[in-house]
Amino acid sequence: MKTLTQTNYSFPNQKGVYHGKVRDVYNIDDDKIVMIATDRISAFDTVLPKGIPFKGQVLNQIASKFLDACSDICPNWKLATPDPMVTIGLKCEGFRVEMIIRSILTGSAWREYKNGCRELCGVSLPDGMRENERFPEPIITPTTKAEEGHDMNISKEEIISQGLVSKDDYELMEDYTRKIFKRGQQIAAKQGLILVDTKYEFGKRDGKVYLIDEIHTPDSSRYFYADGYEERFEKGEAQKQLSKEFVRQWLIDHNFMNEPGQVLPEITDDYAESVSERYIELYEHITGEEFVKNISEENLETRIEENVKKWLNDNNE
Repeated sequence: MKTLTQTNYSFPNQKGVYHGKVRDVYNIDDDKIVMIATDRISAFDTVLPKGIPFKGQVLNQIASKFLDACSDICPNWKLATPDPMVTIGLKCEGFRVEMIIRSILTGSAWREYKNGCRELCGVSLPDGMRENERFPEPIITPTTKAEEGHDMNISKEEIISQGLVSKDDYELMEDYTRKIFKRGQQIAAKQGLILVDTKYEFGKRDGKVYLIDEIHTPDSSRYFYADGYEERFEKGEAQKQLSKEFVRQWLIDHNFMNEPGQVLPEITDDYAESVSERYIELYEHITGEEFVKNISEENLETRIEENVKKWLNDNNE
């Protein structure tokens, strides 16, 4: 199955390109960006050596839907999606902080809690909590946004004192984070899912704070199936979930957490196909729509280039 794992375009008025772990971001005249969701997949800050079919399309289309669904809460960067794998939007100056919000104790937070941690990013955690237990209220646990390597946990107070974000801007981001998360939980609940945790990124343009990047995708969010959640929790059983956590767990089971001396396991075609199916499953569950695989006669690279150039030419101010 054809996948897109790297891009190297030259768009009109292009001033530069940033190749992230999953997305390639093209700077158009320091005013707009073309964000291409590739089929790359990363875990433990490592890009895995094989692309996942349709992953980029899944991520881009989910993010596009949720950006539209939350546009009344706060301004966001999206202008258009001229291709299933591309969003074009306003270029903002991104804050070097990611806003992570959690409604349930699981994943990395549970791993730290299990090891004795009782304060996460300045938020006190009570004793006696169990894996997959709900917090009384969602908690915000921000991280620094690292250029390379691991993002680091940081508290609100440290963010403000270090000048990463002003007090006013941070409190606005915090307010937006809670409201967008609540909207995401409401949409998920209608589809029989629980939005467990997620991350948001914000930036600034002309003095205004914007929501940027992707939201509520399986790369940035964790979903549990609502049906059976309470029963599984009471029995101490693993939750049935839709997120990238299953890829992390697969790597852990194959003795890889990106620690010194560890070797990436082989990603077979069959395993890549199974990951693709999980991503498509989440798309259909969270949107309530059938996923339409965009299989074009021309190759992916050419299709994207033509669609982006057409939009840029049509919208050249």
